[in-house]
Amino acid sequence: MSEALAKTHSAQTRPPLRAVRLGPADVVVERGSDGVILMRSPHPLAPYPEKLTARLAHWAKAAPERVFLAQRDRAGTWRTLTYAAALAAVRAIAAALLQRDLSPERPIAILSGNDIEHALLGLAAMHVGIPYAPISVPYSLMSQDFGKLKTILGILTPGLVFAAEGTAFARAIAATVPRDAEIVVTANPPTGRRATLFGELSAVRPTPAVEAAHARIGADTVAKILFTSGSTGRPKGVINTQLMLCANQAMIRAGLAFVADEPPVIVDWLPWNHTYGSNHNFGLVLDNGGSLYIDEGKPMPGAIEATVRNLRDVAPTIYFNVPKGFEMLLPYLEADQALRKTFFSRLKVMFYAGAGLSQHVLDALQRLAVRTMGERVIFLSSLGSTETAPAALACSWESERTGNIGLPLPGVELKLVPREGKLEARLKGANITPGYWRAPALTAEAFDEEGFYRLGDALKFEDPTDPAKGLLFDGRLAEDFKLATGTWVSVGPLRAAFIAHCAPLVRDVVLAGPDRDEIAALVIPDLDACRKLTPDLAPDTPAARLLTDRRVVAAFARFLEALAEPGRGTSARIRRAILLAEPPSLDVGEMTDKGSINQRAVLAHRAALVEQLYADPPPENVIVAGRPPGRARAAKAG
Repeated sequence: MSEALAKTHSAQTRPPLRAVRLGPADVVVERGSDGVILMRSPHPLAPYPEKLTARLAHWAKAAPERVFLAQRDRAGTWRTLTYAAALAAVRAIAAALLQRDLSPERPIAILSGNDIEHALLGLAAMHVGIPYAPISVPYSLMSQDFGKLKTILGILTPGLVFAAEGTAFARAIAATVPRDAEIVVTANPPTGRRATLFGELSAVRPTPAVEAAHARIGADTVAKILFTSGSTGRPKGVINTQLMLCANQAMIRAGLAFVADEPPVIVDWLPWNHTYGSNHNFGLVLDNGGSLYIDEGKPMPGAIEATVRNLRDVAPTIYFNVPKGFEMLLPYLEADQALRKTFFSRLKVMFYAGAGLSQHVLDALQRLAVRTMGERVIFLSSLGSTETAPAALACSWESERTGNIGLPLPGVELKLVPREGKLEARLKGANITPGYWRAPALTAEAFDEEGFYRLGDALKFEDPTDPAKGLLFDGRLAEDFKLATGTWVSVGPLRAAFIAHCAPLVRDVVLAGPDRDEIAALVIPDLDACRKLTPDLAPDTPAARLLTDRRVVAAFARFLEALAEPGRGTSARIRRAILLAEPPSLDVGEMTDKGSINQRAVLAHRAALVEQLYADPPPENVIVAGRPPGRARAAKAG
């Protein structure tokens, strides 16, 4: 059977795809003589409001009793807030904020995570034109020196700082928040610091000044400041204007057209200090009059169970997650028919972003959908950044492989510039930030001479002969390096291939090799998966002992055998690796708050381990392809 006939036969025998209305999948392509490629949608961007909170007022009138936000209370019962109640609370809180002389010079900082009070405070600030900045919770609760939080608050100079639980954030507040900034808490004020209860803000009577301030807000008004996670450098404060947020929601709806037909219902944990959870998902619900059930769970051992509990209660119409979230949810769906029935009952789309999704996870979820509902559910992804509000490119069709990020959304122009054998992505559109907060030099560096934002990512065509089939992520340009031979190593694709090849034993990997003869790896293992290779060891066996077990070492040695084949070429061949018993550190910048790895920071902080990787002969803690496993030593930070 020919390949074409095989594909046709496969398409005919596959279970049907659940019907869902998506946007158009066509593109205009212009190729310059210098190799530069311009791409854009031929479809105009639909009209959008001038300010995002206008949508809150719209839905408060059009669907006043519809649930807008919900979260579990301490007793585990869903606490809900309707659109009408939300608008009333926002106006009251906005009046309280106007009394405090807050401004772009004295904005609002939010230290705690997703909850109803956080949402109301942010909406109230936007309603009257006061910028606010939701800040990563780990900077307050996981950090030991509060270094990133001090830097961020120093840049912001906030006039008001909110934390839901005062006692939980007491150390961070004492160490970082200036004495002249007002502290607001939902409960339990921190000792040694005067604090205002959130209930006092919401009890203020709205005045005409609230709507007067609301009327003055324009497209260029700063709505919020989102700090980048620092995966390739220090966090930067990205200015998010009303224009960015509103235009981007029109772009998202152009791709996910079905959200205009039926108010979306989502169960979502993604943090609001990141653009994915905040602008994309929260904004999607608000703009389309949907309902957001705040998920207190996370894709982590001991926390995923809360997500499962919430998905037993609420059937989403679209499910957003990072790839690890889908992977951790999978065994619960496999084991629980009732959970599967609820989860897939009205699901239109499964949507992932932030990293590549493993093909076996996608395939397994599709099998479960078919077993439960008799239909497949489309998996989609997109590409963007904090600076793009975030959606810039999106896939609006079922791709034959994971990782297709689609084409430019209406209103976005993509420029692909040849660079070191790759195509560097640059973007222009109403969704692009005007720059970085109080950082004019960084702003100037971020844009090229034609005003395109330099995304920092390389892209490639899924099918070079047919651009309409979409684009694939081809790595972060800042991570790529040259070997001593002058050969370029494309870190992003090689890192993804390494993780897929070593699944499920690897969480992440840092690739060493700049100016070396070959590539080597510092491996961040999945300890739970590694423990399954050693069932006789106690569950609490320390990582340092687990990772020196002959069975674990032998498994990685076998992986390296395939990765060291001469036919792979020096830019894709990995012969040596060290397993890291000490996880990447947030405080020294090795890991970002969302769990991504800063490759350069790890290599710098663990320089001694890198030297061990290239030592001749290699020490015992270095796993070498083809070398029988011996008694290895645990690898700690060098």
